Amino acid sequence: MNLRLLLATSLLFVSAAASAGPAVLLYPALGRTDGVVLQGQVLKEAPSAGSSVLSRNLRRLTAPTWKGARVEVSFLGATATVTSGSEGHFEVNLPPPEGAAFPAGLHLAQARVADVDTLARVEIVAEATPFLVISDFDDTLAVSHVIRPVKLMESALLRDADSQEVVPGMADFYGCLRAPSAPAFALVSGSPVQYVPRVASFLGRHRFPSFALYLRNLGPGTLSNYKQPEIRRLLRQFSQPVVLVGDSGEKDPEIYAQIREEFPGRVKAIYIREAGRTENASRFQDMVLFREARAAAEHAVANGLADGACVSEAFAPAASVSGGGVP
Repeated sequence: MNLRLLLATSLLFVSAAASAGPAVLLYPALGRTDGVVLQGQVLKEAPSAGSSVLSRNLRRLTAPTWKGARVEVSFLGATATVTSGSEGHFEVNLPPPEGAAFPAGLHLAQARVADVDTLARVEIVAEATPFLVISDFDDTLAVSHVIRPVKLMESALLRDADSQEVVPGMADFYGCLRAPSAPAFALVSGSPVQYVPRVASFLGRHRFPSFALYLRNLGPGTLSNYKQPEIRRLLRQFSQPVVLVGDSGEKDPEIYAQIREEFPGRVKAIYIREAGRTENASRFQDMVLFREARAAAEHAVANGLADGACVSEAFAPAASVSGGGVP
């Protein structure tokens, strides 16, 4: 999303109202048994509720950040205190207590600033986890119309977790990915970090698996090449192979091809949803270009990445309704 342009345009018509009290965002993450990297952002003033979706989104995007805030982060007995940096962002690497290991599974981490705290889910990835799924969001999981500026503005500013349209079948596709056990999921997206609560709520509303969220810190340095560093970091942090899922509307095919070249043998499959700009077939070399989630799911079954019974049930044709009287 080019949200800097959208935001500047929208502020000509709607002003963000004042907020009150600090807030801290903590992003859902993936971790290992020997450590977890947690990231977040501190706001000087929490966005107020607003009277409309537009005002709420603008207040999320324009809330003043807090550089120099003291942030206490804790996870399963491990604690650390850090100071927020530019734009209120912070990052901490937490090892487990000495002589211990973080247990595999879903857990909660906490971040506290002054008298305000927040929680975020952290999945500790087991060594036996078969692969990671690294997914895009806009036009891959949520219908955002990225290649249509007016529609994109509507999606970014006039929609929220309750009203943004979901891409049909993608939650079922992800829910059936098992080989033989479920993978871990990470979402690497150009949506702004201020939308972490909105994106998390959207995913939960539409029954997606638990995701770690790696969204974009909006700024001059993140107008391009913002996905590659996060994907590289995940591939270096975890030893599992990966499945990459994106769409054709922007540069996911090129980014994923680059990652596949940089990490030979690590990418098990690349799935690209048709979202425009598909004229050049060379963009999708050795990738699965799909229009319907069913096609991606069936390919995953054939390649040992998804459970066949789950896919058959999830994508079963709707029962036909026939009229008739008593035989």
